[in-house]
Amino acid sequence: MKYYIIVGEASGDLHGSNLMKALLKKDPQADIRFWGGDLMQNVGGTLVKHYKERQFMGFAEVIFNLRKILGLITFCKSDIEAFNPDVIIFIDNSGFNLRIAKWAKTQNFKTHYYISPQVWASRASRVENIKRDVDAMYCILPFEKDFYSTYNYDVNFVGHPLIDAIADRPQVNEAVFRKENKLSELPIIALLPGSRKQEITKMLGVMLSLVEDFKTYQFVIAGAPSQDYDFYKPFIKSENIKFIPNKTYDLLSISYAALVTSGTATLETALFKVPQVVCYKANAISYQIAKRIITLKYISLVNLIMDREVVTELIQGDLNKKRLKKELLAILDSEKRDQMFLDYYELEQILGGQGASAKAAELIVSSIKS
Repeated sequence: MKYYIIVGEASGDLHGSNLMKALLKKDPQADIRFWGGDLMQNVGGTLVKHYKERQFMGFAEVIFNLRKILGLITFCKSDIEAFNPDVIIFIDNSGFNLRIAKWAKTQNFKTHYYISPQVWASRASRVENIKRDVDAMYCILPFEKDFYSTYNYDVNFVGHPLIDAIADRPQVNEAVFRKENKLSELPIIALLPGSRKQEITKMLGVMLSLVEDFKTYQFVIAGAPSQDYDFYKPFIKSENIKFIPNKTYDLLSISYAALVTSGTATLETALFKVPQVVCYKANAISYQIAKRIITLKYISLVNLIMDREVVTELIQGDLNKKRLKKELLAILDSEKRDQMFLDYYELEQILGGQGASAKAAELIVSSIKS
């Protein structure tokens, strides 16, 4: 069978690579063409466009890059037509993918969506378009199935692929890891400032403002695969700041605490059982627009899934040195840490066990063969 997969960011590349592995187990002769990243490329198939070419964060940035985005959409449609896949698989990245899905459905392509767009967060009216344009939806958050059912849309909950990704990774030898990356024996505060330049620029300066107040810890920046060291270099102004690229999971596995930009990384940090403070600061225009259309009580996946505040969220103006210092001190305190660990274990139970990628692949292959 011929599969066309479209992802738009680093987390999609991770989940896309694991889905590709699962598809190849079910269909060893699978011909896979994709928009993705290095992890998907390492599995095999044919890379069409790397996600680095189309990373735009927020409403304002999308508007400023609209011509480029429209050009990529046109190119994607023509590439799909030339490949003529048995199924198109969309992974998250709703702004781009839902436009392609609308067109693809009119061309009679089978359309499957793995990792639902966050329509439960804003503009829920999009569900009607999804019902029209997407033949099958595979959800990874437990509350999404109930959400879609209120719109009479039957979707599949397959569990969260991060559980697989974390379980399958090789164990880290902490002593060797510290030595290889020139880390001291001080406990580590991991900094996960995001993957896009705009968000890293806004987050990292505030995160690093705490370095001099926590001299008995070392701060380690988790470098995103989408950015080079030269981009981070101007932020590294102290001996107590280290930089490790493309090893976020290894870093989290030995970290004592973390400061994390809102997104998939908050859930990853929780699954590694690392106490965290969630940070978010956007372009002022983008934030004001988002504030008016997003209806959620929380922004972090941890709190959304648990439906209560497990991790503190510092948003926009609240993300400042004074508040961040206070909240970091809190998660270094044993009482707060102990409660967070208990909440993290409950979170993992709610997400279900391993096998999300395999379940999704089984459903996809069965569907297109029937």
